[in-house]
Amino acid sequence: MDALFTLISPTELALAFAVAGLAGTIKGMVGFAMPMVMLSGLGMFLSPDMALAGLIMPTLASNGIQALRHGPKAAVASVRRFGVFLGVGLIFLLASAQLVLVLPVSTMLLIIGVPVAGFAAVQLFGLHWTLQGQSRPLEAALGAFTGFIGGLSGIWGPPTVLYLTALDTPKAEHLRIQGVIYGLGAMALLVAHIGSGVMRAETAPFSVVLVVPALLGMWLGGQVQSRIDQATFRRATHIVLLIAGLNLVRRGLMG
Repeated sequence: MDALFTLISPTELALAFAVAGLAGTIKGMVGFAMPMVMLSGLGMFLSPDMALAGLIMPTLASNGIQALRHGPKAAVASVRRFGVFLGVGLIFLLASAQLVLVLPVSTMLLIIGVPVAGFAAVQLFGLHWTLQGQSRPLEAALGAFTGFIGGLSGIWGPPTVLYLTALDTPKAEHLRIQGVIYGLGAMALLVAHIGSGVMRAETAPFSVVLVVPALLGMWLGGQVQSRIDQATFRRATHIVLLIAGLNLVRRGLMG
């Protein structure tokens, strides 16, 4: 813990706990958005690479729970169904992760902020994309894009949710598949950023301690989920994500 406070102050750690708790609560209610909320929130007072390190372990833990909510067999079936998306995404994630410490901070913020803001805006304005069935070429292209931005930022939710929604995936399967995709992505992200140097002996404790508030928030979000109007909450969540994404774009443009 002493080593941790050489990188961040106690005040910053307290703020990070609050961000992780909020991100977990939102994920518990809607099934996604933890990396987006954490990166946007942590990025307000920490460096991009520290914010990225912080979200890795909470993302891995929360998605492991979500992926296995219906048992291992159902999770394996989801992996088989979306094998192309996962395989191509993994390749691009491992490749783009190596760019984190090379790209200028402003460029990285724009790469992250534009997709987040774009996704939120699409949802808020009610523009829905519909597919009659899975298309392997399209799935490969989406997997490549998702993996690329995922390796840079730990964020792969927006294109994943858009694709699953376009396929009109039933709610229970939708949430499970999200967990499987995000969980496998988080495992790959951990490996990739051990290689990139983002996740190292100095930053790993920070990521590990954020698991606790993230999972507590996720539990709380699950409890609240059945007591509120989901459509209203999703709209409020997208408004928050739009603001967070535009804030990242603003910071990227201002250098």
